[in-house]
Amino acid sequence: MSGSMPFYQKHHRHYDRNYRSRETESAVSQYQQTSSRYSARSSSSTQGKEFASGLSDTEDMRAKETAGYLARRDLFTSGVEMERMEQKSRRTVMRESAERISLTKRIHENEEYHKRLNEDSLMHPPEFVIKPRSHTVWEKQSVRLHCTVSGWPEPRVVWYKNNVSIDPMSNPGKYKVESSYSVHSLEINRCDFDDTAQYRVSAMNSKGELSAIASVVVKRCFLPSYGITFETHIVEKFGVSFGNEGETLSLGCSVIIYPSLQRFQPEIEWYRDDKLLVPSKWVQVHWSGDRATLTLTHLNKEDEGLYTLRVITKSGYETHSAYVFVRDSDAEVAGAPGAPLDVYCQEANKDYVIVTWKQPAVDGGNSILGYFVDRCEVGTTHWSQCNDTPVKFARFPVTGLVEGRSYVFRVRAVNKCGMSHPSRVSEPAVAMDPADRARKGASAPWTGQIIVTEEEPVEGVVPGKPRDLMVTESTKTYVVLSWKPPGEKGHEGVMYYVEKCVSGTDSWQRVNTEIPVKSPRFALFDLAEGKSYCFRVRCCNSAGVGEPSDPTEATVVGDKLDIPSAPGRVIPTRNTDTSVVVAWEASRDAKDLVGYYIENSVAGSNVWEPCNNKPVKATRFICHGLTTGEKYVFRVRAVNAAGISEFSQESEAIEVKAAIGGGIPHASPAPPFGITVLESVRDSMVLGWKQPTFIGGADIVGYFVDYREVIDGVPGKWHEANIKAVSDRAYRVSELKENRLYQFQVRAANMAGVGIPSLPSATFKCEEWTIAVPGPPHDLQVLEVRKDSLVLLWKAPVYQGRDAVNGYYVDIKEADADFETWRGVNEKATSKKYMKVDLKDGVSYVFRVRAQNKAGVGKASEPTEPVLAETKPGTKELVVEVDDDGVISLNFECENLNAESKFVWSKNYEEITDSARLTMETKGNKSKATFNAPSEDDLGIYSCIITHTDGASASYNLTEEGLKELLKVSHDHKFPIIPLKSELAVELLEKGRVRFWLQAEKISASGKKIFFYLFQKYKMNFDKNTGIIEMFMESLQKEDEGTFTFQLQDGKATNQSSLVLIGDVFKQLQKESEFQRKEWHRKQGPHFVEYLNYEVTSECIVRLKCKVGNIRKETVALWYKDGREIKANEKLDFSEGVLSLEIAQISKKDAGVYEVIVKDDRGTDKSTLNLTDQGDLLSLLKSCFVFMMLCVSTANSSTPLKIQSSEQGIRLYTFVNYYNDELHVTWHHKEAAIAFTDRITSGVVGEQLWLQISEPTEKDKGKYAIEFFDGKGGLKRTVELSGQAYDDAFEGKVLGGKYHTHNFIALNLTCNISGDPVPEVTWLKNEREMVSDDHYILKFESGKFASFTITTVNTNDSGKYSILVKNKYGTESGDFTVITEWQHGAKKMLKEVDEGKILVLVQSFIIALQ
Repeated sequence: MSGSMPFYQKHHRHYDRNYRSRETESAVSQYQQTSSRYSARSSSSTQGKEFASGLSDTEDMRAKETAGYLARRDLFTSGVEMERMEQKSRRTVMRESAERISLTKRIHENEEYHKRLNEDSLMHPPEFVIKPRSHTVWEKQSVRLHCTVSGWPEPRVVWYKNNVSIDPMSNPGKYKVESSYSVHSLEINRCDFDDTAQYRVSAMNSKGELSAIASVVVKRCFLPSYGITFETHIVEKFGVSFGNEGETLSLGCSVIIYPSLQRFQPEIEWYRDDKLLVPSKWVQVHWSGDRATLTLTHLNKEDEGLYTLRVITKSGYETHSAYVFVRDSDAEVAGAPGAPLDVYCQEANKDYVIVTWKQPAVDGGNSILGYFVDRCEVGTTHWSQCNDTPVKFARFPVTGLVEGRSYVFRVRAVNKCGMSHPSRVSEPAVAMDPADRARKGASAPWTGQIIVTEEEPVEGVVPGKPRDLMVTESTKTYVVLSWKPPGEKGHEGVMYYVEKCVSGTDSWQRVNTEIPVKSPRFALFDLAEGKSYCFRVRCCNSAGVGEPSDPTEATVVGDKLDIPSAPGRVIPTRNTDTSVVVAWEASRDAKDLVGYYIENSVAGSNVWEPCNNKPVKATRFICHGLTTGEKYVFRVRAVNAAGISEFSQESEAIEVKAAIGGGIPHASPAPPFGITVLESVRDSMVLGWKQPTFIGGADIVGYFVDYREVIDGVPGKWHEANIKAVSDRAYRVSELKENRLYQFQVRAANMAGVGIPSLPSATFKCEEWTIAVPGPPHDLQVLEVRKDSLVLLWKAPVYQGRDAVNGYYVDIKEADADFETWRGVNEKATSKKYMKVDLKDGVSYVFRVRAQNKAGVGKASEPTEPVLAETKPGTKELVVEVDDDGVISLNFECENLNAESKFVWSKNYEEITDSARLTMETKGNKSKATFNAPSEDDLGIYSCIITHTDGASASYNLTEEGLKELLKVSHDHKFPIIPLKSELAVELLEKGRVRFWLQAEKISASGKKIFFYLFQKYKMNFDKNTGIIEMFMESLQKEDEGTFTFQLQDGKATNQSSLVLIGDVFKQLQKESEFQRKEWHRKQGPHFVEYLNYEVTSECIVRLKCKVGNIRKETVALWYKDGREIKANEKLDFSEGVLSLEIAQISKKDAGVYEVIVKDDRGTDKSTLNLTDQGDLLSLLKSCFVFMMLCVSTANSSTPLKIQSSEQGIRLYTFVNYYNDELHVTWHHKEAAIAFTDRITSGVVGEQLWLQISEPTEKDKGKYAIEFFDGKGGLKRTVELSGQAYDDAFEGKVLGGKYHTHNFIALNLTCNISGDPVPEVTWLKNEREMVSDDHYILKFESGKFASFTITTVNTNDSGKYSILVKNKYGTESGDFTVITEWQHGAKKMLKEVDEGKILVLVQSFIIALQ
């Protein structure tokens, strides 16, 4: 039963009805046991006791029953009495417990009393003995706030103004902070209106913290108005501003107030989106007396909005507003989204805080997967992530908080590319129920700790049911419940258990099994999306758990708030030359709408940029920062906490340009001026005029000319000369009367209308011009004004004179100079209608032009307006560029454009209208003229003029030399190739690994490499410093057969190299790779460095030998012949590792297969030598026979020993037909072997054997002999050096005698070698490296030619020769064989070695020895 008993009954015995008293239980149990024993004994001895007692059986039983009854009664009575005593003692214990609690409380109060008596020596929290009081002062006065603080350890005191700590060093002289003997003061000097604030002093030590507040109000001293009205003007206004996150931005305006009173200062207020801004760590406000400044110290997207400056005086206020845009900072990872914004703690209680935020406008090109919420306890710098998986809903309850602590929060967005920057941190939030905040003490702003006064515990009562349980919020990831505390809860606080169950079942499951929640709100996680749940709550305290609340209705887990629908039609409207007004239809049925995001894109580019980074709630927005002249399209999407809607449909494209007038009240043009007569005939006159100085808000579309007749000095009525506007600044007025006087006026027109007319011109007489010289040129224009030059353009005169115009003269003078100072610029007339004129910097000039024909020079044109020789700031020149595609273009840009500005391109100062040779393209403030097919036809002066500017223009002279250079650069850009030092090659490495590699000449850091092999991509090593690209393969498999290709790309430059590994080439490489791999594994243990081979000694003994490497002491070697082990006499040599087996007097019985095996615990290796008829036996027998025949032949072919004199002394010599190094030769003198010294030497030159005696003496006379030994026998040749022979030789030495030598056959081989770097060349003979000497001459010349020369070929030169060339990229080798044969008898004897056998020589050089 105890298993189902409530937890409180397990600890309180008085609730147990079965066992009221343990003493009673013991007594009853004892009685039952005694009674049972007594019954057992009585039943066994009834008969025996019947006679002993003298009573009958019935009487005896009655007596026993009576005694048992009396015993049970007494026992029960005793148990009841004991229970009564126990109840009485329990009351006594409770009374004693209460008395003990009371005594403890009195003791504590007594201790506190004694502590206060001597508090200076004990630690206690800060206390304000005297708190600061509030003050009201006038401007320019000083005020002092002071307080007295006690506490131990000595508290730290900090002063705050509007919750911002005061630093006296930041504003020297303004604040003065003093502390002396627990008295602390803050002095504010010369108070102004900005000093009106709430000041707080905070004292803190290790035992706690306490604050006190005082207010300071600064009043202004207003003078009597006496009818004064203040006029306020805001000048130097701030405009639309752009900034990036993390930057500092300042907005400022100058303020002029009239009349200016020294003691009067206006009230300055700043607003963002109509909300008053107060100074904080993010916002700083400054007023200097005539300028108001707002500084945003660290821009975030929360700072975006409409900023308004309000200047308030007693006569009213003036405002100025402009928008501030804040762009996202660069993401740490390309493609990551922007940071969320407006992080706010919507609700805070003991168990969790609901954090909300707004989604960013920039998603990085990929949809946002969700958001991570981070928290940080106030006073620390450690941030911890609150959710393990990203949440998509822009609201999240943060749990796991410590009650009473303060926290700040931030949010990060994430997509598939990466994580955004964190948002700006929220304001601090305290993990505490609102009801508890009324009982909290002061908070320390640097720790956020909360001090709560605890209530005294009292005896608990089981609480009742919670009330009004409901689901307040439901999303895909969590559900939030809220309820009201129960009515019956006793005096102590209650906590709650939350339970859930799936709808339709009655299986309730407790959610918070370990720790009950303290606040009447709770967030549930880990619910299955789409399932329906019911919830209920129980209250609990120390007395127990109450009854559950009424369950909620079934709630389906999912987002109750839907993502808004896409906004409707988007309509853009022109505003200024850099902005467009965008309006749209609101989203339908949108709940809890946060606002809208607007995006723009240059028409056709499909690259979208955000117009705002902070949602706007209106359906109209001005998009700033656009490029003048570009066409844009716009789209909008709506935002709420559930997410961001789909985009609206794109708007129609609109060109960014100012609306008509551009904000100017009078948009029509100003009047033209400078009206002159260009030609006059009997009934018409041609007029010319100058363009208006102001053209209005749009291009001038034409001019209207009026005329009137002047009779006797009295002008008549104006008449229209043209009904349709003329575009040129010259017009022929017809239907005039000859010899009449006329006045004219001109009006300019644009889209805004027709402007006011010009002033009436001078009076002109309509008469036939008959002069022979031409009339005046007209429409003079000044372009490309610089500090040292300008270009003057003009139009040909309308009146040509008697002959055609054949040239022009340009005149110049300083603007303020007299008329007589006109001087000509060119001595010879120019046929062109433009000229570049040199100027002096800073001087103003005027110009005029005269035309000439054969009759002479005509009348000068009207002078131009004064032109100052200066280069204006921001002036750009025309630049020639060749792009990566080799396209040649002329480029011009201008910063000072307006909505109507256009780029006009000209060649030789005539507007280009045909795009056959030149294509013009303008984007924003840049224009490009691209040559379609550059050639000599394109030579000339190219210029670009920008209309509606202050004369922005530039030119470039394309000469023949310049065109050739541009075409060369263009070709290099069109067809760039990355040069290669070496093509793709392959080589084998250790373990049979295969290395593919190539080397490029030079490649930049941005170069790329792509590797294709059978259309598969491989990873490679790419060293951009050396240009080496390589790939390694552990082994070659059958599927690796194919074509390998390396492709390089460095910008536009490309190259590739391929290597075909198919068929036999691949199989050979695969075979070599496998062999190398096996060789590597073989060499890990004992292995043969030189395999088993044979050699014939000078004694004609056949020695089988091999060399073993990587051996140890335990390595053993075994010899076998035809599978049977041979007991070799020679042990394994560990120093040299050479194994040998000698066979004396070899014959056919020694034929067989010889094998050597070396092994130890690391592995085994073997080497085999086939000395059978099918193997090397025949070759071995031949070698033995050859050696024997050589020895015999050499000894027998020796000539008699002769004496010859030489310059050094006497030489004894003999010749042999065949000389072999194995032939033993010994010289004797007087039957004794000669001991050779520096004076007596011997040697061999070709086939000559000689003995040289230098500086001979009498002792050198005697018998000399040379002895040949062939291993079995010998031959001796002698000569007597004495008498006449000695005299003749000695005399010949003195006379300088000469000797003759024989010419012998020589062998020379050459080969060509290439490689970079230059390879090393090594020559080998029978696998042994050769060294160049007199006999073998080895040469390697110019890094290309290798030669091998045997000066005198003999039989010892037979063998296998190899050349090995190697550099760091690979190794190549070539082999050849040299075999010498004998003639005549030698060949015949060779054939008789083994009758019937044929000797085959393959790939050999055959040298016949004569």
